[in-house]
Amino acid sequence: MPTNRILIQGGCIISHNQCIPSDILIENKKIARIAEHITAEEDMTIIPARNKFISYGLADVHVHFREPGYSSKETISTGSRAAAHGGYTVVCAMPNVNPAPDSLLHLDVEQELIDEQAVIDVRPYATITRERKGLQLVDIETLNPYVAGFSDDGSGIQTDAVMEEAMKRVAAAGGIIAAHCEDNSLLRGGYIHDGEYARLHKHKGICSESEWRQIARDIKLAEKTGCHYHVCHISTKESVELIRQAKQRGVNITCETGPHYLILTDSDLQEDGRFKMNPPLRSKEDKEALLSGLQDGTIDCIATDHAPHTAEEKSRGLEKSAMGIVGLETAFALVYTHLVKKNIISLEKQIDLMCNNPRRIFKLGGNLEEGQSADLAIFDLQHSYTIDSNTFLSKGRSTPFDGWEVMGKCCLTIYHGRFVWQQ
Repeated sequence: MPTNRILIQGGCIISHNQCIPSDILIENKKIARIAEHITAEEDMTIIPARNKFISYGLADVHVHFREPGYSSKETISTGSRAAAHGGYTVVCAMPNVNPAPDSLLHLDVEQELIDEQAVIDVRPYATITRERKGLQLVDIETLNPYVAGFSDDGSGIQTDAVMEEAMKRVAAAGGIIAAHCEDNSLLRGGYIHDGEYARLHKHKGICSESEWRQIARDIKLAEKTGCHYHVCHISTKESVELIRQAKQRGVNITCETGPHYLILTDSDLQEDGRFKMNPPLRSKEDKEALLSGLQDGTIDCIATDHAPHTAEEKSRGLEKSAMGIVGLETAFALVYTHLVKKNIISLEKQIDLMCNNPRRIFKLGGNLEEGQSADLAIFDLQHSYTIDSNTFLSKGRSTPFDGWEVMGKCCLTIYHGRFVWQQ
């Protein structure tokens, strides 16, 4: 940067669902001033933002950056740059890497890569159990100060006693469990939703109960232990209702879903690996329940579950492709186009779901106020474009939204007063 002073001129900040014309002055990596008009000075770098929307940096509490161990799929560098491309300035990285961050020694391996490569704030999770095997708990008390939370993502904890003890210890440490909920006894070899498409095309289905049954178990344990329990990537109508009822009873529970579950259903499936993820795309009724959950506050966050794989791993069709799609570079525009523009939620609600709520729930810090770290994203909400996976900064290219027309392009992302993405 040629200067420590940046002036964003003529942008729009959303407050109480109204556009507030605002200039933002950045000095020494902080938001120094927000006002309707700030006079430009010679030593300032001027960023014209007329007719553009300014948000505090988006936050994603569920990404996979694949390092250490699987750099052919993604690296901290490529993943964090993809996040910046999408308007994110903080993400929480899931622990299904090698070595798994199940000790300070193994966590240090990941943290060194983050320190060397990340262009934004990357917060690692620790595992709940050693090597994510679901058996022996990690040293929760020692790891807690250094991680976003605890998760065995990619695997559900199958044993009630293990999860209960984990919740007791995480609650005592003041941490959070982010649970991948999946009852292995109900999977039966399935790999897409156990719905009409699976029956018509003779695929093995994953039943909804494999998700919601474990959520029901964990809600009872969270109610018993007082643990802050966050449910990852919910996809079924039963999950929404269980969480809604638990919140009404005062259980310390939060949850997330992904853009793909809010926009697509199993009727949109194609015989292509880019439509395969876990949980799978569910029914129209499930999607409608998720949308209602967004509207009434049952669902707290939209997280991408950005899960890159190599092109070869995603080229084997629905049955044999690896599970997971990428999402950091498409999430904002997809949600804006298909939820905000269709009046399902407001733009202010979108920012709550993709920025404010995840920051609050996971204690990530920051908001769009004077004195805060200069972590900002500027979006052109009028800019219509076609999603083209060949332009992604992620190593992953597998998305069911390739070729879709969307609105809401990220023009600029600033992290700690430094440009980390610019169109």
